[in-house]
Amino acid sequence: MIGSAPSAEARQVMRAAAQWLALMESGSANERDRAELQSWLDSHSSHEQAWQKAQLLRQRFADLPSALAMASLDRPQASRRTVLKRAVGAVALVPAAWLISRQLPLDVWRADLRTATGEGKKVRLADGSSLQLDTASAVDIDLKNRRLKLVEGEIALKVPGTSPLTIRTHFGDVLVSQSDVCVRQGQSGCKVSVLNGTVQLQPLRGPVFSLRGGQQISLLAAGAGNVEPFDVLAPGWRDGVLMAQNQPLGDFLRELSTYRPGILRWEPELESLRVTGSFRLEDTDRVLALLAASLPLEVHSRTRYWVTLLPRKNIV
Repeated sequence: MIGSAPSAEARQVMRAAAQWLALMESGSANERDRAELQSWLDSHSSHEQAWQKAQLLRQRFADLPSALAMASLDRPQASRRTVLKRAVGAVALVPAAWLISRQLPLDVWRADLRTATGEGKKVRLADGSSLQLDTASAVDIDLKNRRLKLVEGEIALKVPGTSPLTIRTHFGDVLVSQSDVCVRQGQSGCKVSVLNGTVQLQPLRGPVFSLRGGQQISLLAAGAGNVEPFDVLAPGWRDGVLMAQNQPLGDFLRELSTYRPGILRWEPELESLRVTGSFRLEDTDRVLALLAASLPLEVHSRTRYWVTLLPRKNIV
C-alpha cells in the first residue's frame, strides 16, 4: 500500500538529505562540508531521520543511477519494482533528480548564501548594504575584503555608503558605491543593470568604465557589449513579480521556467503569442492558469513537475 504524499516541509527536508548524500558520495566533500552536515543533522530530529532514510534507500537501490535512487526520497514509499517501473518512464522521477542536477555544482552548494529554484532571499549585510538573491542563485560574501562573488544566478545589491563593494563575476568586476544594481550571470555572459547611482565596471578585456542609473550592459568573455536603456520591468522579481509588456510568450515562459522546479514545455506555435501583465511568482501554477484563461492554450500536467502547454483545440 502506498502512503500519503509528504508535506511541503517534509519534502524540503528529504531533498536536503538527498543533496547532502550526493555531495558526500561525490568524493569532493571537505572537512567544512562534513561539519556542516553534522550541524544540519543535529539541528532537528527530522533531519537525522531523513538522512537515515537516504542512506537506506541508496543501499537498497545501489544498482540504480544515483539521481534516480535519490528521487525516491521525494515520493511516498514504494516497492523496488514500482521504482524501476517509474524509472522506465522517467516522468515520476523528475523532482529530486532535476533538483540535484540543477543545484549540486560544488561551488553553488558551498556558497555562503544560495537559493533553490523558485526561492528568493533578502539579507542586510553588516555594513548596511542590502543584498537580494533571485531564484537558483548563489553568492560568496567577503566583507573583510569588500567583495562578493556571484557564483550563479542573479542578485540585487544596494550600497548606501561610500565604501565600495566589488561584485566579482565570471566575466568581470562591478564596483558598487552609493548605488543600486542588479547583476545576472549566465553561461555566456553577465548582464549589469543600474537602477540608481553610478557603478564602475572592469571587464575581463578592455578598460574600466562607468555605467549610470537607467543603463544596462552585458559583460562577455570578449569584453563589454553596448550600453542600452535599462528595462524597468526586469527587476520585478525583487518584489516577487514577473512583469511583461506585450512580450512574446516564448520569452515569458523561458523566464517563468526558472522559477519552477521540473520541466515546462510548450509547442512552437505558442512562441509568438503576446503577454501583458504582472504575475505573482509565489504560485507559478496559477500563472499558467491565468495564461490559459487569457490566451488560446491549454495546460497539460503529467505531474506537477512535468507540464506542457498546447494550443487550445476549437470545439465545434
